[in-house]
Amino acid sequence: MSRKPPCLAGVLFAALLSGPHTAHAGTIDDLHRFLSGTRTLRADFAQTVVARNGRNVQTASGVMMIARPGKFRWQIEQPYSQLLVGDGEKVWMHDPELRQVTVRKVGAALGGSPAALLAGDNTIEKNFNLREEDKLGETRSREASDGIAWLEARPKTAESGFEKIRLGFAAHELKMMELHDSLGQTTKLSFSRIERNPRLPPTLFRFVPPADADLVGE
Repeated sequence: MSRKPPCLAGVLFAALLSGPHTAHAGTIDDLHRFLSGTRTLRADFAQTVVARNGRNVQTASGVMMIARPGKFRWQIEQPYSQLLVGDGEKVWMHDPELRQVTVRKVGAALGGSPAALLAGDNTIEKNFNLREEDKLGETRSREASDGIAWLEARPKTAESGFEKIRLGFAAHELKMMELHDSLGQTTKLSFSRIERNPRLPPTLFRFVPPADADLVGE
């Protein structure tokens, strides 16, 4: 039986373990406002993983929740279940199909990972070089009709595992995200039913490994 293709949880987990000029009225400003005004976040997501050759290799959907700073929960629900939980000290990935839980300390690597943009603190430029995509010409103009203004974030550390991250804003709200990894693979995320600052129980950001799961890591 073939193994499932990489999923969002796996992509983010790999990043965690490895860690301007403003011309368009502000996607950089949108990002700063979004982060400074967001303590908690809940949203549904749809994900597509695209290989270097342009072929879609996987689609998935689920729910993400964030409690800033440093806590997050990414739950893939379709087409299979997988869970990634960051409790502020450790990152847990549970694959029920494999009956396996992998755990690592968060460490400094979180600063250069995609999770840092959403669950981290507000010092974004410490870990990323930011620029708005109206400076990139063709890409920006091709997508302008969708009402999405794009921001590009390039990690300052090679250990992040990503070449760049793109964030798409509409009406000052984060709507899309793209993760371009060092192997030429792109993970595209679109967010819906976004709730900013909902009340999220602390138990959502804690994880206790199931008794029947193998525990791997620290």
